[in-house]
Amino acid sequence: QVQLVESGGGLVQPGGSLRLSCAASGSISSIYVMGWYRQTPGKQRELVATITSGGSANYGDSVRGRFTISRDNAKKTMYLQMNSLKPEDTAVYYCNRALGPVWSWGQGTQVTVSS
Repeated sequence: QVQLVESGGGLVQPGGSLRLSCAASGSISSIYVMGWYRQTPGKQRELVATITSGGSANYGDSVRGRFTISRDNAKKTMYLQMNSLKPEDTAVYYCNRALGPVWSWGQGTQVTVSS
């Protein structure tokens, strides 16, 4: 099974930016839809952005216009560029398949938006 490692999180002030990376241990080129998820304590994991193998992206209402998802199949890596961050974006962010059975979850990367 493919292992996923998320990175790039941190503490940022409101209005700031972060770029998250998701490195896969195996090929993702054949995976039709990949996605970024986020989770806060006591809440279910939320799918915030998806991207197809062809590069078509979709976003949740809460992040549309601020976040940009991309993938580099050759590097087996997916990215999430997050701009104009808000305190409500604070969460642990995960990557995984977004269509069909998910792989084992990685450790995630913590994003904290606070002044």
